[in-house]
Amino acid sequence: TEFISSLQPKKDMVNSNRARHIMLSTALALLVCVNFVTSFQPASTSTMTRFESKQQLLPIAKDQRIRQWSPSSSSLFSSPDADPEMINEEGGDDYVYATSEPFDAEADIAQAANELAATNPSIELHKEIEQSFLKYALSIILGRALPDARDGLKPVHRRILYAMHQLNLSPNMSHRKCARVVGEVLGKYHPHGDMSVYDALVRMAQDFTTHYRLIDGHGNFGSVDADPAAAMRYTECRLTRLSADALMTDLSENTVDMIENFDGNEQEPIVLPSRLPLLLLNGSSGIAVGMATNVPPHNLREILSACKALVGGRVDPSKEITDDQLMTLVPGPDFPTGASMLGTDGAKKLYTTGNGGVVMRAVTEVESVLRGKGQSSRTAIVVKELPYQVNKASLLEKTAALVNDKKLEGIADLRDESDRDGIRVVFELKRDAVPNIVLNNLYKKTQLQTSFSGNFLALFPSEDDEDALKPHRFTLREALDCFLDFRFRTIRRKTANQLEKVEKRAHIVDGLIIALEKVDEVIELIRSAPDQASAREALMDEEGIVKLSPAQADSVLKLQLGQLTRLNQGKLDAEKKDLQACRKELTRLIEEDDAVYEVMVEEFDEMDGKFGQDRKTVILNDDGAVNDIDMVKNSRSVIVVTQSGYIKRMPLKTFESQGRGTRGKRGTSGSASSVDDEVSHVITCNDHDTLLMIAQNGIAYGLRAYQVPTATRTAKGTPIPSVLPVSTEQRITTILPVSEFSKNEYIVLTTEQGWIKRTPLDAFEKISARGLTIASLGDGDKLKWCQPCTDDDDILIASSRGQATRFSVEKFRPTGRSSRGVRAMKLKDGDTIADMNVLSTSVSDDEKKEKYILCMTKQGYGKRTSTDEFRSTGRGVGGVIAIKFKPNLENIDKLSCFCIVREDDEILVNTAKGVMVRQKVANIGAQSRSATGVVVQKVDNGDEITSVSLVPKRAVIENQE
Repeated sequence: TEFISSLQPKKDMVNSNRARHIMLSTALALLVCVNFVTSFQPASTSTMTRFESKQQLLPIAKDQRIRQWSPSSSSLFSSPDADPEMINEEGGDDYVYATSEPFDAEADIAQAANELAATNPSIELHKEIEQSFLKYALSIILGRALPDARDGLKPVHRRILYAMHQLNLSPNMSHRKCARVVGEVLGKYHPHGDMSVYDALVRMAQDFTTHYRLIDGHGNFGSVDADPAAAMRYTECRLTRLSADALMTDLSENTVDMIENFDGNEQEPIVLPSRLPLLLLNGSSGIAVGMATNVPPHNLREILSACKALVGGRVDPSKEITDDQLMTLVPGPDFPTGASMLGTDGAKKLYTTGNGGVVMRAVTEVESVLRGKGQSSRTAIVVKELPYQVNKASLLEKTAALVNDKKLEGIADLRDESDRDGIRVVFELKRDAVPNIVLNNLYKKTQLQTSFSGNFLALFPSEDDEDALKPHRFTLREALDCFLDFRFRTIRRKTANQLEKVEKRAHIVDGLIIALEKVDEVIELIRSAPDQASAREALMDEEGIVKLSPAQADSVLKLQLGQLTRLNQGKLDAEKKDLQACRKELTRLIEEDDAVYEVMVEEFDEMDGKFGQDRKTVILNDDGAVNDIDMVKNSRSVIVVTQSGYIKRMPLKTFESQGRGTRGKRGTSGSASSVDDEVSHVITCNDHDTLLMIAQNGIAYGLRAYQVPTATRTAKGTPIPSVLPVSTEQRITTILPVSEFSKNEYIVLTTEQGWIKRTPLDAFEKISARGLTIASLGDGDKLKWCQPCTDDDDILIASSRGQATRFSVEKFRPTGRSSRGVRAMKLKDGDTIADMNVLSTSVSDDEKKEKYILCMTKQGYGKRTSTDEFRSTGRGVGGVIAIKFKPNLENIDKLSCFCIVREDDEILVNTAKGVMVRQKVANIGAQSRSATGVVVQKVDNGDEITSVSLVPKRAVIENQE
């Protein structure tokens, strides 16, 4: 009462009809609510006050006034016959004057309150709210939010597709305006908002939302940037081939029940006779009252393979598959946007419990992009596939905010280069940024890596009544079984309908055959009949000539004279024979379950052939899954690293063995004018080997050989920062292939200025992603050589000026990773270490063969010298002559390679410009220490020998495999 009294208009608002209307509407609504609630007091016998008549709920006349209301009052309105002066004197300012405008909403509220009170005047409020809310919740669950497990569709999607089918918008017809379809759906089947229907139509036409599109859209249907679709008056649509073949083909065969629409003027199917489990293929998402569903999409071929396997188990129980076998056929979801899925543990949990999540990650590559004309290239992370339901525009916006807020380091620029050919989002990195570190931060802080939280919930038929649906949390097996049961019933109903048609036609054909056999009598009978009805009665006469049924008689009367020929009778006999065969097959489908399952498998094969496609989402092995090394053959490969920081892997068979003195094959894309493309390292290894990649600053990184991207012989390769967490300024000086980390072996490290140390090999087995510091270096020094050794081995070191020394490993003790080491060789001014090798002194069957030192100069001259000519001396001495240079090249030639070989070995010689020669050591002559050698490889002007590597023997590879 106090609230209503406060609503009296001020003097300056008296003439405002709008203000009076608003205040009166509020007052009237509040009065009804107060009266309604007061009547529902649980312990009170008071009931809702009844309005005198419906007439009082009509628009209030201008002279009517609302009085103050109390629970004891029996009328809401003052009498229109009351004296206005008396009312003013009694009530004064307590009255609110009503406007002459009608109040339909308030009248409806009051009328509903009267009807409710008349039905049950003693309703309790909490019970009424409970019942009403349950009815509302059930309506939302069954009618809007949750899909049907049988055809995988919600009511709005089913009604859209059925309306389009009724409009004959088949795949071979032209597109029709979406507004026409929406109007058809609203007017006949779905009495809700037009935008809700149009939004559902748009989603079924988006290839980035729906894995297997059900609607073929023409026009702007939105994008992955969350751009909205154009208005329905601009866009057009029709059914896709999958919709027509998988959903609508059997609709006319009485395969599903039809029900009346909301006004009883139309018929609509309660479910579509789907040939595919669309609930799993396209997924579904929806929020109901107290429950929600979120089913990811899957691959058609995998789902149909699982269906066929389950059908096989129904036909032969001994072939029934387990859950593990089922998940082998369906390893995980397959999203329309591709991307990657990490591991299968989340998918297995989702498939077995109905609740779980899978981790999705974008597909990225590290590339070198050009910044502009005259500017150097820069490393960039390029995103080519995004996780499912990730908004690309929002991703870029949030990433830019993180970069601006200094929460994401290492990104210099980001841009969207996507076009109609696909997604391409470029994150340009700063010069000192490590791509792997930046990428890991992107995965952690942005939606480049996200999770899909699945919740398997849908409407399943009740066990007692197939037409009664109930919400059910299901597993993968339950979803497939539900679809198979539904398809089984659909085929049976289709068969029964076809059998009925066949029997009707066979009955007609029998009558026509009888009539043709007695054609003269039939013609005479018809001619003598006074009218068609009499002729029909004569044909059906039990004591007559032909004794036909009503249907047969009607067919005979419809015959034309041209159909009474012998040829037509032969056609009828053939048709009768075909109908008998068809009836036999249909009867078999009705009586034998195995026959129905055979038809189901044939349908699955047909659907697979028409609409099957390869998986888009790549499943990456996570912890606990199969290791990558178990899926890679231990083949022989060549690893090439260039001066500009590119690395690649090539099969060793790419380089055939050649004779001495040849020019060889080009092994990189380097040219005479490209200094950055000069080759710095070439090694041969097995694909299962671990590559210890030593940077010149004394940090070691570990990488499996098969993880190095493969490339062609003339390709540039992949930037090292894309496979290792190193910056572009760091140089890889040594690559050491290790097959096994033994506790009895050591790693010998040698620097360019002649420092040497050894560290146990097993200390390098667990190298972190950030690398491992293995040596302390002096100013200007670089770590360049790394070799495995044992206590019984000798060290052979040569300088670039042709001096060499040999000493035992025991001459220097093992030290920790952070030590600098000791002096290995005394160097003259300007001289540096050229190469370092380990000579094994153990004697085995393979070691009995004589060993040689292969000396190669930068200008292509080489020789092999017996290791016995290099006597063991102390550590730190100046050494002896290893090779003499040609007199005309003495000032420019230097020692490039000083490695240990055997006569039956093969070597791979590489130049700075990437020219490679594979040849046998036996082709290189054996000479003394003081000899100048022979031409091993012809070197072009401006080119030089940079490295020589041994080719691993095939027998060793086969034993390791």
